[in-house]
Order: sequence, then C-alpha cells, then structure tokens
Amino acid sequence: MAVTSLTKATTLKCRLSSTQFFSTVPPKVPQYRYQISLANLLQRCGFPPSQFHTFLARNHSLLNHSDLHDIQNSLNILLSFKIPQNSLISLLSDCPAVLDSNFLKKWQIGISKFGNLDISPLVISNVLALSRRFQIDPDGFLKSFGALKGLGFNGGVLTRVLEGFPRVIMMKENEICRKVEFFEGIGIPRYGIERVFYLFPEVLGLDIGNRLKPLLEEFVELGFSENEVREEIVRDPRVLGMALGEMSRCLGLLRTLKCRVPIKDRIFSEGEFRAGLEVKLRVDCLCKHGLIHREAFKILWKEPRLVLYEIEEIEKKIEFLVNRMKYGVGCLVKVPEYLGVNFDKQIVPRYNVIEYLKSNGALGLEIGLKSLIKPSRLRFYNLYVKPYPECEKLFGRFVEDAGHQRRHPVGMWKLFKPQKYTESKEDVKNMKSFMEPLV
Repeated sequence: MAVTSLTKATTLKCRLSSTQFFSTVPPKVPQYRYQISLANLLQRCGFPPSQFHTFLARNHSLLNHSDLHDIQNSLNILLSFKIPQNSLISLLSDCPAVLDSNFLKKWQIGISKFGNLDISPLVISNVLALSRRFQIDPDGFLKSFGALKGLGFNGGVLTRVLEGFPRVIMMKENEICRKVEFFEGIGIPRYGIERVFYLFPEVLGLDIGNRLKPLLEEFVELGFSENEVREEIVRDPRVLGMALGEMSRCLGLLRTLKCRVPIKDRIFSEGEFRAGLEVKLRVDCLCKHGLIHREAFKILWKEPRLVLYEIEEIEKKIEFLVNRMKYGVGCLVKVPEYLGVNFDKQIVPRYNVIEYLKSNGALGLEIGLKSLIKPSRLRFYNLYVKPYPECEKLFGRFVEDAGHQRRHPVGMWKLFKPQKYTESKEDVKNMKSFMEPLV
C-alpha cells in the first residue's frame, strides 16, 4: 500500500514537472509569429526591414501587446493623417507610444474639429510625439495655436514654427511676446521678425538674458556695428544659434589662414561677419558626422576652400567616404584635401580605377586615402591608368596626353616652381591661439 502511494506520488510529480517543462515552450511560438505579423504591418507603412530588430530591442513594450488588431487600427489612423513616410518612420522610432489606439482616436476626433486651420501633416506628426510625452490634449493644442495666431503672424510662419520648433505650444503667450519685443527693441521691423522666426524657429527656445543679449554684445565687442549686426540677423537668423565665444574663434581661424589670395578674397567678399558664420556652419556640419570641434577647426584651417563650398557638397563627399569607400570620418583630419577636391572629376574616377585594379589583383599594396587623393592628375594617371589601358574609360580622357605639351619652357618653370608649404612656428602659435577654448 505504501509502495502504491509512493508510486502514485512519483507519477503525479513527473506529470507536473513535464507539464511545467512543456508549458514554457508554446509562448515562444506565438511571440515569434507576433513579431512576424508586427513586422509585416510596419513594412506596409514603409518601415525599413533592416531597422526592425533594433526597433523591437529599444521598445520591449510592443512585445507585450496581445492584440495586433489595435496596432493595425493605430497605423491606419496615422496613415489617415497623411504624414510623410520619413516623418512617420521617425515618429514610430522615436515615440512608439503613439501607437496607443485610445490616444490616437482622441486625436483623430480633435483634428477633425480643427476645421480650416491649415495644419500640415508634418506639424501633426510633431504635435503627436510632443502630446504623447507631455500629456497635451487636442483642446490644449488648439488653445496654444490660437494664441500664436493672435500675435498676428501669417499662416506660413506659424506652420514653419510648428514644424521646426513644436515645443512652442508648451510656451506661455507672454514668453513669445517677450521675444517679439526683444527683436523690436534692437530695431528689427515686423517683417524681419517674421523672417527670423520662419528661417530659424529654434530662436523661440533661446533665453533672452542668458543667451541672446550676451551674444549681440559679443558681436559689438568684436567691432561690428549695431546696424551691421541687425542686417546680418535678418539676412541669416542662424547666426543667433552661435554659442558665446564661437564667433571670435571663427574669426581667429579666418585671420590666420595661409591660402592663395584669390581664395581669401572670395571668403571675405561679403564681409567678416558673414565669413565667420560660414565657418560656424561648416564646423557644425563636420561635427554632425562625428568629429569634435577641435578636429573640425583643424580641417578648415588646412583646407580653407571648404568655406566656399556648399554644405550639401561637403555632406555628399562625407557620405561617399563612409558608406562607399568604407573609411572612418576621422581620416579627414589627416587628409583634409579629400573635402577640397572635385567630387565628380577627381574623387569618383580615382576610386573607380583603384577598385577595378583591386578586383583584378593588379595592386600589391593597399592604397590609402592619402595616396588616392594627394597625387596630381598626371602622377595618378602615370601610376594607375597608363599601365592599364582598360582604366582609361573609368578615369576619363587625359587632355595633356600624359604631359607631352608644356605650358612654359623648362627653364622658366624651374624659376617659378612653387615651394611646398610647411607650418612655421608662428603658424602653429596662431592656430593654438584660436583653438585654446576648444581644448
């Protein structure tokens, strides 16, 4: 009898343990299927498949959903707002909590009540993210929008402000009025203030006493007249985004440049103030791609032509360097000339030639960025193109036919041969003087 009881107890224990063991397996299958179904829903909205795993890793809360139907309804509501695809992907990545169906239904009703407010889809995207994080309801947004409209700005300015600086809906009306009064106090007319808010809406978030006033005082201390400062602010309000002391560092770099006179004349053709702003914009561009301020200033000092190039052109070269050539952005500190040469006529043809030779095993050594960019057109042609006629089409026609035609007699060329530039002690001292605040 005891044996029978022991046998039954043992059998029951085994059954329980086996049930517990197998009960841990099934949930994995539904979760896997859930992830596939969720991925399919997001891909229909344009979400890149390559980003899906990263998206789920950052948003574990989505894995706790038991009903995909709610998520599908939420996505349908978001699509009904006609938000641009890039903005929608950014919204889902940065604030996945907007997929809450109850939250979106409330906003769907609220937006339908806005009537003829002419609110762009991009504004809706920004406001949804902001309202989800800070618990702003449609009525609160409508009240803030009415306050902004009551200041007398046209619809285009309001739309641009809400697109570029959506946090304005969280500001009090008197804070915005103080900004308007500040610009009126320094002599900027109404149309100029509208232009400032339109081109640089982020200025609404800058403090007057701790940021804007000290910045304008710094410009005057650097020798610029109040009238000149006022005109430059209206011309390009991004100058108000400068940090304190940044303009002086930019001008310090410009005043120590060692470059050809025509390049320097073009840099200063619109005045020192504008030249300083152009330096700041290019430093910001380089830092955006992973460089620190000290490295960005060093690159501009060694390659002054960058001040004359458009930001889009610089970014195109950096993108090609990182994504196509597979170099780190840090190599620009050692080879700043890469950003100074022509993209279509020099960078791309040379890269195509080297890649072709690599694929055919014609190169015994690794060709670095310095060896790719620094040689003259003639030297590169003689080294990598002339011995391999099939590279002629990749490189392009060499007009001088490998240097048979000379522009000057040999003797005259020797007399006027340019000397290689080396940094003197004075140059190093000047460079340190304007880079000391960046250390």
